[in-house]
Amino acid sequence: MKATSELAALDPAELYERDFYAWTRHQARVLSRLRGVPGNRGLDPAHLAEEVRDLGNEQRYAVESQLERLIEQLLKLEYSELAEPRRVWVRSVDNARHEIERRLTSTLRRAVASRLAKLYAHGRRQARRALLDHPEPEAAAAIPETCPWTLDQLLAEDWYPANRHGLPAPELP
Repeated sequence: MKATSELAALDPAELYERDFYAWTRHQARVLSRLRGVPGNRGLDPAHLAEEVRDLGNEQRYAVESQLERLIEQLLKLEYSELAEPRRVWVRSVDNARHEIERRLTSTLRRAVASRLAKLYAHGRRQARRALLDHPEPEAAAAIPETCPWTLDQLLAEDWYPANRHGLPAPELP
C-alpha cells in the first residue's frame, strides 16, 4: 500500500487510474490554490475544488453504505436462529463485497478503516431492527456493541462468521 505522499507524487493521470479517491483529494487541493491567480478567467477554482472533492466523497459514501449493509447481513447470519432467509443474507454479503471491491482504493480503504466503529454502529442498529422484526429479541440483544471483526475479515471473499446457534453456512451455487 502506497502512502498518501507517494500517491501525490504520481502523475495526475496515473493517480486517477490507480486511486480515484486520492486523485479527487489532490485535484481539489490544486484547484484551491488557483483561487485568485491571474489568468484563470472563466474558472471558478473554489467551486471546482468543492465539486471534485464531492466526487471523491461519493465514492467513500458508496463504500461506507456497502460496508454498513455487509455488517448488518453478517450480524444476522451470526446471531439469527432462523434457517431462512440465510441464503438471501449471504447473497447480500456477496453483492456488498463485490460493490466495495469495485470502488476500494488504498486511500479509500484507510479512510473507511478509520470510520469502521461508526459504520459498525449503523450496521448493528439495522441488524437489531431486522432481528426484532422477525421477531428475534434475544438475537438482537446479543449483538455486541463494538465490531468483533477486522476490515480484512469483512472484505474477505469467502469469510462468514459462525452461526451462534450451530446453523451451517448456506451452500450457494
